[in-house]
Amino acid sequence: MVDSRVIQFFRKHHVLTIATTLENEPWCANCFYVYLEEENALVFTTDNDTRHGKEFIKNPLVAGSVVLETMVIGKIRGIQFQGIVSEPEDEMLSKAKWAYLKKFPPAALMDTHLWVVKFTFIKMTDNRFGFGKKLLWP
Repeated sequence: MVDSRVIQFFRKHHVLTIATTLENEPWCANCFYVYLEEENALVFTTDNDTRHGKEFIKNPLVAGSVVLETMVIGKIRGIQFQGIVSEPEDEMLSKAKWAYLKKFPPAALMDTHLWVVKFTFIKMTDNRFGFGKKLLWP
């Protein structure tokens, strides 16, 4: 079960950095996201013709982060993750689209291509609970 502090952090923020690698060449991109608690996954949108979109298809293993930007060491918080990216289908596509458009209504006016990253590992750092305090899942 994912710690409630991790869930709250994902809910409070909306931009992720997602990293891909293909043929030993790393790449990262920033995307708006919505968190699906039941699936423990993030939904985001990017076109298939972006570099990271093309790389998802060839290598769905990704890493990423969601962070709180602060200069105060005692307030540093962030999540690093690993996961598997896929294009949602059927019921998952309906659920992902509904959640994404609820959080980002202007996306309904665009041709959005949704992706889902299901987590295989999450590490949250939260210095408010002690310097370098980590929460791990699983």
